[in-house]
Amino acid sequence: MTDGSALAGAAPRGYGPAMSTMTKLALGVMGKLRPRPPRGDTATTIPLPPVEKHGGLPLMEALARRRSDREFAPEPLPTPVLSALLWAAWGVNRPDGHRTAPTAIDCQEIDVYVALPEGAYLYDAAAHALHLVAARDVRRVTGYQDFVDEAPLDLVYVADHARMQLVPAGQRERYASVAAGAIAQNVYLYAASAGLATVLRAWIDRDAIADALGLTHDQQVLLSQTVGRPRG
Repeated sequence: MTDGSALAGAAPRGYGPAMSTMTKLALGVMGKLRPRPPRGDTATTIPLPPVEKHGGLPLMEALARRRSDREFAPEPLPTPVLSALLWAAWGVNRPDGHRTAPTAIDCQEIDVYVALPEGAYLYDAAAHALHLVAARDVRRVTGYQDFVDEAPLDLVYVADHARMQLVPAGQRERYASVAAGAIAQNVYLYAASAGLATVLRAWIDRDAIADALGLTHDQQVLLSQTVGRPRG
């Protein structure tokens, strides 16, 4: 990315406006909720800059400002902000590879996918980079609400059950959901500290998301979370 932004490029002709919730619901029922073509240049890998791990709001002030917002400015988040956001969410914060959010038996079973206009990426915490998984704009698929179409990014939390062999099969979803919730709260606190807007969403078409991201049968879509600048 050459413009210092995680999102670049103008909408191609025929890209289309945001889709209404009712239209999305109808397409979801028919199994036809699909991604759009990528917007802008699609990089195979997006290296993220080092994170400044000092500063920000004190914890109690961040908690006081924590809230859900559903109106987002479409402007891209600068790459340093995206870098800090992903590190706060699920980054490596100790030399032994442990993360900023808890996970049972250190399974580290949650994968964070980042839906950007130019493509869908998987966050690689060890390398602190994004790796392309789909050269399509899958934001529209990440939720039924119309604001997800044009917000700068949507995060998708996916549990990989293949990493949870030490957890009884019947409890894996519950364990993974706790970890995803902790990651989502990290995003909320970072957003509050950085003046961003965010909302966590469980009303999603999990099958459509899994198809758009090319997930396997061992991977389970849990939640999505939209992040951007507040509108207005």
